[in-house]
Amino acid sequence: MPQNRLFYNHFVLPESQRDLLNVVLVSPRNPLNIGAAARAMANFGLRRLSVVAPFDPTWREARSAIGAPELLQNAKSTECLAEAVASCTLVVGTGTQTYRKPEQRVVPLPELAPIVSRELTRGGRIALVFGSEKHGLTREDLSYCHILVEIPTDPQQPSMNLGQAVAVCLYELTRRAESAPATPISSITSAPLSGRLDLLAGVIEEAMQAVGYSPRAMHPANRHDLRLMLRRLSLSAHDTRRILGLFRRILWRINHLER
Repeated sequence: MPQNRLFYNHFVLPESQRDLLNVVLVSPRNPLNIGAAARAMANFGLRRLSVVAPFDPTWREARSAIGAPELLQNAKSTECLAEAVASCTLVVGTGTQTYRKPEQRVVPLPELAPIVSRELTRGGRIALVFGSEKHGLTREDLSYCHILVEIPTDPQQPSMNLGQAVAVCLYELTRRAESAPATPISSITSAPLSGRLDLLAGVIEEAMQAVGYSPRAMHPANRHDLRLMLRRLSLSAHDTRRILGLFRRILWRINHLER
């Protein structure tokens, strides 16, 4: 094999890490964009694609998935973002700050690679989340994200085509992959799964409602704020289990006293 070919492949994620990086498309409208995203994933050796509530039910037939038809056929389809990222330890939302005020840490795309590399090193699973072509990720979608990454673009045209955005993000991540160890290692400070944080948020919310913490009209806002707060705290998996047990005990005690 030519030497330049070996050099070229040096910048692709090692095989042991490729299934730890998930691409998630939320409410995509155009099947051609889904196919383009799948093709970009295949270019960089990635296989894990999730599609959340797609607008067109025929998206698996997109002809733009050149060289990646199996990836498209094997993609996971879910009704909600929470389900798509439940098994991930780091959820990265993508978008622009032009029309929204971010409620989590914002990371320029060139600075994302070291964060992803650290999570891969400790064996975590990462979700890179993209919103629909029409409005991007909603405020509700972003409440499931630990950080928001922004692609540097001209202010006159801040948004980017979905397939192109996926390609640019994956290129930026994989071209810096040489700094990450090839084999993930376990860590006692491993991060909790996103689904585990949602479980904790649900128990805390139930305890809040049991003591009449706020009017019913405030419950959706409380739920949103809890999701964000737990992700901003950067809890370890161990701490999450302990806090979950604590609030379950508190909730049991509240219900027992009421009876």
